[in-house]
Amino acid sequence: MGILEVKNVNKRFGGLQALGDVNLSVAENSVHAIIGPNGAGKSTLLNVLIGKLIPDTGSVMFNGQSVLGRKPFEINQMGISRVFQTPEIFGDLTVLENMMIPIFAKRDGVFRMHAFENSENEKEIVEQAEHMLESLNMADARHDHSASMSRGNKRRLEIGMCLAQSPRLLLLDEPTAGMARADTNNTIDLLKQIKDERDITIAIIEHDMHVVFSLAERITVLAQGTPLVEDTPENIKGHPKVREAYLGEHA
Repeated sequence: MGILEVKNVNKRFGGLQALGDVNLSVAENSVHAIIGPNGAGKSTLLNVLIGKLIPDTGSVMFNGQSVLGRKPFEINQMGISRVFQTPEIFGDLTVLENMMIPIFAKRDGVFRMHAFENSENEKEIVEQAEHMLESLNMADARHDHSASMSRGNKRRLEIGMCLAQSPRLLLLDEPTAGMARADTNNTIDLLKQIKDERDITIAIIEHDMHVVFSLAERITVLAQGTPLVEDTPENIKGHPKVREAYLGEHA
């Protein structure tokens, strides 16, 4: 049994079947990619996993507990963190202040902006944030305003903010979208480092096959809201159902 178990999940929007009998098992401490052409249902599935959508039928279990009916912040507190397509950071705050926010929230259960007013008295919080930035090779930028950074470094910061919450499952929604190839490769290297250094499970939705085949240990292919096949990257590459879904080829 995986740390994340999706069973018989269905979701309709009016006459559109967005998800149909989706079954997915993500093994603990693995990297599992979910791929598929546009309209395959990837974003809908992700929104079900983080509590933004409730499926019409089926179950979603994380670490033996149902996530259905829970609010997104409650799912986050269970140990699931999500990285969005567009980096979700606070552009008017410094890199260090951004990193302090999830550490405050983890300690206090909530974050309030006036916490920065007493940051000089929060030595432990500052030290944790600086330690995380050092692990990301971002310590030299800690006093920079985050809005001025490249997209790749904004993504690096956002991933670090997620890791500061000590999640057991990291959900990545097209983490390299809009990046130049150099930033993409740097993000791949960062995710490999995270996987090597932490007890963490990573589920990634991605269009860039270079990213998928660089990271994934298992791949699930969605098409028209239904899983076509799940297998290793080596077997997925030439799978006839995958070629048909992406390229319209028939065996």
